Amino acid sequence: MHLNTLPLFFFLISGIFCQYDYDPYYPSEPDYGYAPSMYGPSTAVCAPECNCPITYPTAMYCDNLKLKSLPIVPSGIKYLYLRNNMIEGIEENAFDNVTDLEWLILDNNHLENSKIKGRVFAKLKNLKKLHINYNNLTEIVGPLPNTLDDLQLTHNKISKANPNTFEGLVNLTVIHLQHNALSEDTLSGVFKGLNSLLYLDLSFNKLSKLPLGLPPNILMLYFDNNQITNIPAEYFKGFKALQYLRLSHNKLTDSGIPGNALNISTLVELDLSYNHLKSIPTVNEHLENYYLQVNQINQFPVSSFCKVVGVLAYSRVRHLRLDANNLTRADLPHELYNCLRMAAEISLE
Repeated sequence: MHLNTLPLFFFLISGIFCQYDYDPYYPSEPDYGYAPSMYGPSTAVCAPECNCPITYPTAMYCDNLKLKSLPIVPSGIKYLYLRNNMIEGIEENAFDNVTDLEWLILDNNHLENSKIKGRVFAKLKNLKKLHINYNNLTEIVGPLPNTLDDLQLTHNKISKANPNTFEGLVNLTVIHLQHNALSEDTLSGVFKGLNSLLYLDLSFNKLSKLPLGLPPNILMLYFDNNQITNIPAEYFKGFKALQYLRLSHNKLTDSGIPGNALNISTLVELDLSYNHLKSIPTVNEHLENYYLQVNQINQFPVSSFCKVVGVLAYSRVRHLRLDANNLTRADLPHELYNCLRMAAEISLE
């Protein structure tokens, strides 16, 4: 067992590469870029101001062109990139020629809800990915087609959501809503029925409580950088597959976490760093990565990790961060080494 600093923890899911670090906290947006010289000139059916590489003729790149409106999109295009322009609105007939569109990437524009007309997205019956990060949205866009599996609306001004926004989206797997202005009242019940949802990021919003009505099959759930003060005792009881839970940079205290609220048998990683905890919340023996740095913890009860210690009864924790608390190596009880026998790293400083 080494008492040193925890290295970065990486994981890959659903084609999305997520890097978990503390500064910066989130990875940069995925790079869908291309090199025109590599693929050759645009094909004949391409919009003249855009590029449709010969190697990928069903993809049309219209990035960094200072466009104020959408170009004419020819039929046959399945992957449309319109990043880093000045587009403010989308007319309802904008995609009538491209009903086969599968990816629509609109990051870094000036889009507003009032200028996105009618059912423009719902008409795209094959749409799988819709990215509208870094725009001027104030509400979650909709209606959306039930083929959608990846929705990204980060870095907007979203504070509202229609209760039926996600109704019928049986294929929706990933939702990114971080860096908005959402509250728990706005979100409660909005995600109901999303039985395929595995990844939900609500970090950097205005949550003071955990939203109700989240789907039970979710795998990754992120609430970092909100104003959450407590976790109801039964909140996570119905979750069947939750493995990654982040609640760092909130306002959690000991009284806000009832005894077994975080004793989740499926959980692999739990982040409670940068809160106001004085003791270590009880977790399940199967937890592997536990982040508690920058709290006010001044005691180390082994019972937080192990109900009993024996030949087959011990914690699976491998990485434990306790740095920037009120603990020293002298505060660690001797029985810790039997309980945390699989720990590779425990960070105290």
